[in-house]
Amino acid sequence: METQPIFIANASLITGDGVTFIERAAIRLDGNKITDVSYAGNLSPNADDLVLDAAGTTIIPGIINAHAHGCISGPSMPSGSPPLHSFEVAYQRNRHLTSGTTTLLNVCGLACPEEIAGKDDKPHAIDIYVSTAHTPMNVAAALQVDGRGLFDRHLNTTVDEMIARGAKALGEAGGGQTLGGGAQDYRFLPQAIEAACGICVHPNVARAFKDAVVGRRLDGMGTIDDDELDQLIGSFALNQHLTARTLRKIVVDTVVPPVRLALVGIEEIAAQSHRLRLPAIFHNAAPTADLLVRLAERYPRARMIAGHSNHPMFSADEAVHAARLLRDRGVTIDVSTLDCIVTRWRNEPGNLDALVEEGVIDTLSTDFAGGDWDSILAAIHRMIVKGQMVPARAVALATGNVARAFPEFAHDRGLLEKGKRADLAICDAHNLSRVRHVIANGRFVVENAVIL
Repeated sequence: METQPIFIANASLITGDGVTFIERAAIRLDGNKITDVSYAGNLSPNADDLVLDAAGTTIIPGIINAHAHGCISGPSMPSGSPPLHSFEVAYQRNRHLTSGTTTLLNVCGLACPEEIAGKDDKPHAIDIYVSTAHTPMNVAAALQVDGRGLFDRHLNTTVDEMIARGAKALGEAGGGQTLGGGAQDYRFLPQAIEAACGICVHPNVARAFKDAVVGRRLDGMGTIDDDELDQLIGSFALNQHLTARTLRKIVVDTVVPPVRLALVGIEEIAAQSHRLRLPAIFHNAAPTADLLVRLAERYPRARMIAGHSNHPMFSADEAVHAARLLRDRGVTIDVSTLDCIVTRWRNEPGNLDALVEEGVIDTLSTDFAGGDWDSILAAIHRMIVKGQMVPARAVALATGNVARAFPEFAHDRGLLEKGKRADLAICDAHNLSRVRHVIANGRFVVENAVIL
């Protein structure tokens, strides 16, 4: 379908290169490409242009989110769980779009590229891709913890076959389900506790129980004796429903079984990345950080991305230390908004702040956090108002930097320059998290915050 050329004037502009901010600029889009950018603002519209006077706004490249879940119709999460309902998938996609995202990598890892859209899905404006983690131990870990969404087409395939069919990256290697992370806190462990005693516990209570029994590194070092565990249970007024012995068994039986398999699966993905020279997303948290350092040394050709490096299983000091070690070995450090920017139902921003302030962050994504993820632009706005980064550098974390890390699907986007794909977001100048308009592939898809 032909699109009318678009001319946008009188806005400030952030190009996505990490440096360039223009106070007053103009930009022309024709078809699906950027055809002109004027930093002086002296570009004039053509007679057939659709003209937008964007005074009071800032134009940025469309956000590229390279670590998201819940946006496809195939198996969900590294646990190979059943797909989310189509209504939920549509909701997640629309949230991303109205938050300025125009390109998204869904990293559940065990879906097929053909499952990006369900048979009844309407076309969506976001350009969505999938990754692959179809290796023996990642599949085995998924089956151990859940696997109810996996069928022969998922079980009897390989990384190479998935790439040939359109997968653009490897991973997510490991996950909150298989490595005792967030999904154990908000889903599997609360479900197991409720099944045992009929009580629904808050994810932070489940996390406290998990850390007490198996430790933040899942190495058993957090183990406390039964008297202390009974005291912890009592502190949450649950001692009428749980005993130390019962809780210990629930935690161990729920959290531990897939861990060994998932750790081996992480090395399988590193080896595949080394062989194929494809970007690979890894679950970076307290149980995996040391392993990722060793794998970065063992597989120097691997293109490793340390996902959600602000994971709550780290302390702030641990997150910074791990990021430095990994970055020194060529690993890209990604941080995720999770629910730690504005929602704060389970997580706080301390780890993200520490990584930003120490300058050890390369890219920014959302992850999923049980559907409670905060927008990327909310995190960018926070960095700006706290004085942690200048706007141009903060925006690059979700645009130009991501395009450089994932050229397999983002080589033609992430920068506002002539010849690049016409993906951009137009935001309030004083608060980039307020998205007014989104243009994807050269056409308006969000206008005045309404999806067209």
